[in-house]
Amino acid sequence: METTSRVDTDGAPGTVTAEEVPAARRRTVDGYLEASFPWYGLDEAFTGPRWLMQVGTAADGTVQHGSTGHGDEPSVKTDGSAAEKERFAAVITVAASPVRRSGDGTGVLDATTVSSAAWLAGSGLLAYTWPPQMDHTLRDDWLDQQTETAFTLADDLGSAPWSTLSLPVDGVPVEFHYRESEFGWVLAGSAHEGVHIGAYGRGMSAYGLGFAVIKDITTYE
Repeated sequence: METTSRVDTDGAPGTVTAEEVPAARRRTVDGYLEASFPWYGLDEAFTGPRWLMQVGTAADGTVQHGSTGHGDEPSVKTDGSAAEKERFAAVITVAASPVRRSGDGTGVLDATTVSSAAWLAGSGLLAYTWPPQMDHTLRDDWLDQQTETAFTLADDLGSAPWSTLSLPVDGVPVEFHYRESEFGWVLAGSAHEGVHIGAYGRGMSAYGLGFAVIKDITTYE
């Protein structure tokens, strides 16, 4: 799987056209607008809030993947009961790429696959997870360990704890790899536009979700 750098894009885009997005917010939406692939989110059946999260880029600045949020904006909480009340789903779009030379010509980048989407989804869920009984000073070690576990699991999608789940993508049933944990759920599959889709969430069932191309990314706020 290819590891790409992540760009923090806290904030929100405007709700009209790209030209009308306020300058202070443009950096957030610009990364999405620079992508050469279509973005995916939940389909029209979801009527709650939608918001941008972050994009990930290669060393040469090419946008490789990004996330869109749906529902409550999650936050790391030490109060387990508070975290359980959050209802959200994050959808990750990953550009499908073959094995290729790095931008500086000094090496080779791995292909991006469904496993890439599964790892990004698994590590994304961990970013909003913090066992309430854990001391703050131990969280980095815990997060490193859990992220490595998510990477290992993503490399073996055909075995437990992964199962399969059929969900619509642009109205067509697609088979996803799916797993649950005490922190939430993770899934990954492929779309029809040269991209892979990953998703994670908590408090919102994955079984009733559907995905669709986002026609105007600036409507996410």
